[in-house]
Amino acid sequence: MQKRFILAIISIVFCISGCVDLKKDDSAQHYERAILKLHRANTEQERFYALNDAAKESYISENYDEAQEYAEELQFLSEKYLEDWNYGNAIQDYHIVLGKIILKDGNVSCAKEHLLSAGMSPGSPQMNSFGPNMSLAKELLRHGETEVVLEYFNLCRNFWELHDGKLDKWIKTVKNGDLPDFGSNLIY
Repeated sequence: MQKRFILAIISIVFCISGCVDLKKDDSAQHYERAILKLHRANTEQERFYALNDAAKESYISENYDEAQEYAEELQFLSEKYLEDWNYGNAIQDYHIVLGKIILKDGNVSCAKEHLLSAGMSPGSPQMNSFGPNMSLAKELLRHGETEVVLEYFNLCRNFWELHDGKLDKWIKTVKNGDLPDFGSNLIY
């Protein structure tokens, strides 16, 4: 009986450590897929579509120089695709990635400007339904920058039609001095 218990504990430990490794592997796989998609882009427009994930996944993988390069290219290309369905995503994504890089380097003021610029996105089919990316907002809240985050939430109302009360809940949470649970809005 005691032997079975010990074997069960060992199995659980291996499972838990395996699950942690799976998360790391999963992140690496997301990065690899995003970069592969970018390298397989045959047209400028395909590259424009692939740069969103390439910039975000590079940042998540701590390839900051690469993330900045992709975000800046996305910024440049977005001017050519003003009428494209991905334009609003591009505006949000390059500002979020550049803002997080700048914040990581200690420039809170510029990071705040990027957050507000991300909120000026005209939206997109994805952002209008699932909502914006809140990862930079979360980092700025950790730096005590509540006012700019509240302003960002209000800017997001201009395009996020289906927020289903999330923005109101997050505003209340921030005003109470707490950090909202942004859930999947940290990865969009």
